[in-house]
Amino acid sequence: MTIQTKTDRKKRALVTGSSRGIGRAIAIRLAKEGYHVIVHAAVNVARAEETRALIESVGGTAEIVTANLCNLDETKALCGKIGAVDVLVLNASVQYRSPWQKITTEACYDQLNCNFVSSMLLIQAAADHMMQNKWGRIVTIGSVQEAKPHPDMLIYSASKAAQTNMVQSLALQLAADGITVNNVAPGVFDTDRNIEALSDPVYSEKVRNTIPMRFWGQPEDCAGIVALLCSEEGRYITGQNIFVDGGKSIQ
Repeated sequence: MTIQTKTDRKKRALVTGSSRGIGRAIAIRLAKEGYHVIVHAAVNVARAEETRALIESVGGTAEIVTANLCNLDETKALCGKIGAVDVLVLNASVQYRSPWQKITTEACYDQLNCNFVSSMLLIQAAADHMMQNKWGRIVTIGSVQEAKPHPDMLIYSASKAAQTNMVQSLALQLAADGITVNNVAPGVFDTDRNIEALSDPVYSEKVRNTIPMRFWGQPEDCAGIVALLCSEEGRYITGQNIFVDGGKSIQ
């Protein structure tokens, strides 16, 4: 895939939560496709620097921004710093495990702010440039839990479903401006978020048996579909919720 642009300016892609895991894999892939990548981390600049080094090792260019997206003041400050963005990949999220009866308001607001409200604010900040340029790509990263909610992650799964509903609404509103808006929903992935839970062999086997393909996804398994959606080849795909989950959502 190659980037087709009306000018010689290198297109800029912001990937939130790209200091690790799926976000890092997406950032590296977009850099390979020719985008200048804005790497985002909440606080861990060292890991963001690792992502930038990996991007530069494949011939790409990158810069780093930080913001805790659970804090809306920090999100708003980030919105004022990102400048002209052609591609927005909203990958950052927080996930708290708790029986529904014990969910605190603090945990609720953290997840809603990071997983939904910050996405809306960043889209608002990026859309003006995209609309003026008549070209833009917005991809949110959802979760298989939109279809298969985990009983101990009520707010997380609800926030991801809300984000996808927003994607479908905005896809209709932004299509005439040459902007596509899609959601990619990963299943169970081999990332540091899941290391502890999947280290239990009994639980690990139970989860594996819910996946028709019987193996975990790797971060790179999400990067390809995101790269397609962000390319010129993806210009006719909008308003879609694409599961990358080994079939778990239909099990």
